[in-house]
Amino acid sequence: MADARDHTSVEFTVGDTRAANIYGHPKDAKIIFEKDVPVELPDGVKLAANIFRPAVDGKYPALLVLAPAIKDRFPADEDYSRIPNTGMIRVSEYAAFEAPDPVYWVPLGYVLAVVNCRASGNSEGGYFAHLDPQMGVDFHDTVEWLAAQDWCDGNVGANGVSYLAMVQWMGAAKNPPHLKAIMPWEGLNDVYRDWAFNGGIPDTGFFKIYMGRTLTPGSGFIGEDVAFEDILAGRAEHPTCDDFWTEKHPDLSQIKVPAYICASWSTQGLHNRGGFEGYKQIASADKWLEVHGRKEWESYYSRECLERQRRFFGHYLKGEDTGFTDTPRVRFEVRERFYEGRTRFAGDFPIPGTEYRAFYLDAAAGALLGQPVADEAQLRYSAVKSDAEADGAVFAFTFDAPTELVGNMKLKLWVSADGADDMDLEVGVKKFDRLGNEVFMADYNHMETGQVASGWLRVSHRELDEARSTPQQPWLKHKNMQKLAAGEVVPVEVEILPSGTAFAAGDQLRLVVQGHEILQFGYRNHHDDSVNAGHHILYTGGQYDSHLLVPVIPPAD
Repeated sequence: MADARDHTSVEFTVGDTRAANIYGHPKDAKIIFEKDVPVELPDGVKLAANIFRPAVDGKYPALLVLAPAIKDRFPADEDYSRIPNTGMIRVSEYAAFEAPDPVYWVPLGYVLAVVNCRASGNSEGGYFAHLDPQMGVDFHDTVEWLAAQDWCDGNVGANGVSYLAMVQWMGAAKNPPHLKAIMPWEGLNDVYRDWAFNGGIPDTGFFKIYMGRTLTPGSGFIGEDVAFEDILAGRAEHPTCDDFWTEKHPDLSQIKVPAYICASWSTQGLHNRGGFEGYKQIASADKWLEVHGRKEWESYYSRECLERQRRFFGHYLKGEDTGFTDTPRVRFEVRERFYEGRTRFAGDFPIPGTEYRAFYLDAAAGALLGQPVADEAQLRYSAVKSDAEADGAVFAFTFDAPTELVGNMKLKLWVSADGADDMDLEVGVKKFDRLGNEVFMADYNHMETGQVASGWLRVSHRELDEARSTPQQPWLKHKNMQKLAAGEVVPVEVEILPSGTAFAAGDQLRLVVQGHEILQFGYRNHHDDSVNAGHHILYTGGQYDSHLLVPVIPPAD
């Protein structure tokens, strides 16, 4: 546990590190590293912190990282190397996993504090729960502790990826007085919709893997003799979005500090949705959104991204004239294929001037059409994976002019189940070139054969929150289970997560609808706990206005 008696301090120079030639800082720049600094909270609990600060006496702005068992996860490349194809990640041996590199930030005149959450790692506390509201309170109090230290000038910011971003949403909603700016980089904020359940279907992939691993006794993630919430058991007991989940969701409308938010097209089913919802829902007058379609960690640590991070914090924490406020509010990549695309800028998200076009499904032709289909048709497929019969449906649209689709898509379907009272729908949007070859995209932080966009729906969760839904984005209540009666045909709306992709004339968009996983590899989300049985039936044409709504943005100047 955090104790002043365990506090140690060492001094090193940039030139002593393996990042000596990465960032262009003077090699004789000295950094003080204080390990296991106790951060005492108002209730007497001490959190364990690693503090990196300039060796030159003075007062500096501080950057906070607060997350479970994070402070001693370095060298970070030991984590990155366990996953193949994560890209070019160059950091010092002092950079914690998914955290800012002190060898980059300290020579710029910042203090970096990397702090273990309550009851995790070697921080004190008798109880641990993932995304517990207490994390937000502790974030608030840690910000205020940092601001009161002799080496801090009272200006505190927050930075970090994934869980490190998730805690920022929670803490910033508490509005600590000395928090001046945040940078949540690819972090979800609605654990029910973004991660634990995709469209009401439980994620049996990364969510199950991560939660199972971190809550294993002896893992070092939680403290010794610490009671903890079994979130996997909780998920089984709470399949709808009740208080068990909503207390883990920060009130984004309470966030008022300047924010530089990163979302990606490539972490669908995890962080993708949260970045966009964070940008839309926070109350900050000064907020920016950066969107990429590449690998998560490689992007965060790239020199280009670091320069944008430096300019943001330089303005809001140091009062420097970095020119950052002249930056367009939204920077986004329009992908052409894996690691090919171009950067565009806009004043807001969704992109102003977006035209939402409906492509109507024709079950008889397997096509997507630009106008309503007159004749009714049905398409029937096996609800489970099958080698003996069709186990999915594909609908195609060929573009006759260059088109860029950026934002949310929505699939409206009329469906019924034969042999079950519920349905799990897996939806994929794919790109094919004019020769019929699939064009792959980056997916999660390391996969290179992803699709354009994904969506999911457990049909019993189809009830819409009419107040929060928009024409292009259904918002599901996830409150009442609405099972299907035998032969009942119902309309459903599937949220297809935000994406940004360019299609050339002759390229084809293919919509895939099936009952089993479309993408199933690596640490991605999986959905093995399915309710599917028998057959699914899709209805199109006539009274059945099944259609895919796509966001067409204005062409670049």
